[in-house]
Amino acid sequence: MIAFLLKRLGLSLVTLWLLSVMAFAGAQVLPGNLGRAVLGPFADQRAVDALNHEMGTDRPVLVQYADWISRFVVGDMGQSYAYRTPVAPLVTTALINSAKLALVAFLLVVPLGILGGIVAALNVGRPVDRGITIFGLSATIVPEFVSGIVLILIFGVWLKWLPISATWPNGAGPVTQVYYLLLPSIPLVLVLFGYIARMARAGMIEALDSDYTRTAILKGLPRRTVIWRHVLRNALLPTISVIATQTAYLIGGLVIIETLFHYQGIGGLIFTAASKKDFPTLQAGVLTVGAIFTLASLGADLLYALLNPRIRVGGGE
Repeated sequence: MIAFLLKRLGLSLVTLWLLSVMAFAGAQVLPGNLGRAVLGPFADQRAVDALNHEMGTDRPVLVQYADWISRFVVGDMGQSYAYRTPVAPLVTTALINSAKLALVAFLLVVPLGILGGIVAALNVGRPVDRGITIFGLSATIVPEFVSGIVLILIFGVWLKWLPISATWPNGAGPVTQVYYLLLPSIPLVLVLFGYIARMARAGMIEALDSDYTRTAILKGLPRRTVIWRHVLRNALLPTISVIATQTAYLIGGLVIIETLFHYQGIGGLIFTAASKKDFPTLQAGVLTVGAIFTLASLGADLLYALLNPRIRVGGGE
């Protein structure tokens, strides 16, 4: 188990390093001049050059990367070029907001997706199975901005059941915050439901056709006991990986949803930083989302190994 953990941890560190290189390189290739973007198109060129020198953007690229990554690993994300404030509080606040929205969507889609996959697998070839499969596939291919606009029109404008803005009043409690986040979480649920339901369905069908399931049935065990004790544990293994890979999407892939519902999250922060050429904020946001994705994948690997000892034995060899 220790060898398995060390191998996965090493791969995670390599992944984060490669992501840091890509995030830094992506910020460098953005068109335009940082000093000009900050001071405006009519600023004197000498002032632009002085600001670029002050911010260090005229130094060699490798020197800039080494300085940035060495400070980042100790928790110093630098100063925002656009807001002239430390980046860390900006990223932390945006990440907390996105985490709230992601948590609401996560708590809705995971049980619904798993339940839908189980029900479909137990009714293979029947109308219930076809209905769940068609609904999941249809919901997955509809873009978030389309479903979001439709939901705003139905539940926010016509029925007036839910607020169309995800920004709650100051001092709002958890229940009120969930109420404001419910409508923007539904488009995310629709997109992710199909992925989770399909994986749960495939795992259930494979587990139901396995030898250990037939043996349990031949022993005379009740169907409910067979499904609960023998089928679900093995059937949900592939689903765990799918859920983990969607965690980063829920946190960082919310630019459209956050814009549509006027919500200040990490996705919107990254988009704003890119448009304003705020390199420290952009790089910190991208690397933070990548770290979350890596940790989620690592957690999924560990949980997968705990549920299936053959995985961790093979991974440690």
